[in-house]
Amino acid sequence: MKDIIEAKRYLSNAKEILREKAIKENGLYQDRKYVKMAGHTAYAGVLVALDSVFGDKKKGRKSVDWYKEELSMRDKKMLGAFMAAYDTLHLSMSYDGNLSANVSKEGLALAEQIINWAEQRAQA
Repeated sequence: MKDIIEAKRYLSNAKEILREKAIKENGLYQDRKYVKMAGHTAYAGVLVALDSVFGDKKKGRKSVDWYKEELSMRDKKMLGAFMAAYDTLHLSMSYDGNLSANVSKEGLALAEQIINWAEQRAQA
């Protein structure tokens, strides 16, 4: 449960970064640096939440492929949400710094969906 609280904190921090630092005007954020930071923060929260369900990997470093494999064995619908979150939060926001507020909004909604899914699994 501690991991889920931490994941929610990451998501809250990402929202705060966008709201207070990225400065939205006419549906676009004005500062790419903070969009990248928020995307990375939210994606890290997703991984923390998933780690609370999957536990530790036996060998080596966790990769996106490892998370995909773990999800494909548990919940195909959530696998789709994870892939969309990876694409939106990690690639579009973290790497590309996509300034569209709609892209960020969708990415944060996906992160929230995955964290809520993980929270239900962690309580079981």
